[in-house]
Amino acid sequence: MPIYPKALRPVLTSLIRDVPDFPEPGVVFKDITPLLGSPEAFALVIGSMAAAFDGRVDKVAALEARGFLFAAPIAITLGVGLIPIRKPGKLPYDVLEEAYNLEYGSDAIEMHADALIEGERVLLVDDVIATGGTLAAAIRLIDRAGGEVVAATALLEVPGLGGRARLGDIPSYVLGDVLNHPA
Repeated sequence: MPIYPKALRPVLTSLIRDVPDFPEPGVVFKDITPLLGSPEAFALVIGSMAAAFDGRVDKVAALEARGFLFAAPIAITLGVGLIPIRKPGKLPYDVLEEAYNLEYGSDAIEMHADALIEGERVLLVDDVIATGGTLAAAIRLIDRAGGEVVAATALLEVPGLGGRARLGDIPSYVLGDVLNHPA
């Protein structure tokens, strides 16, 4: 696991706010917009998320939609390309599609068929790891395209949903873990 700077703890606790009962009663939503609104804090978060993967990846794959907010600056920081992974019908060229099951129903994600070269090492980026279903589907999609997912990273994780377990042997790094470790 990467060692994150101690400066992250106050940043994350002060700039990620809990919004109770959103989007429905009983849910506590983690609102990241204050963090995004602080260029210094956002830069610290992006730099911390990217540092562990410098020289280890060829591409960064972004999961729609909030994953784009983190993946694009991480890709720029690492000097590698970006692969947008989107909901069906959003990409304008030949795509590969991967279906996955939800609690009530199913969904799918797509990426351009030519988004990576056989053997490229890919970092998956999302804002939050919840059940892990979308990330697991993205791993299968990248594998089918000939890439190798070397890790998944996110800003936060929803505890108790088992999201990381769905990633199999793919290492996962959550920046919010710094809140659960001694300063």
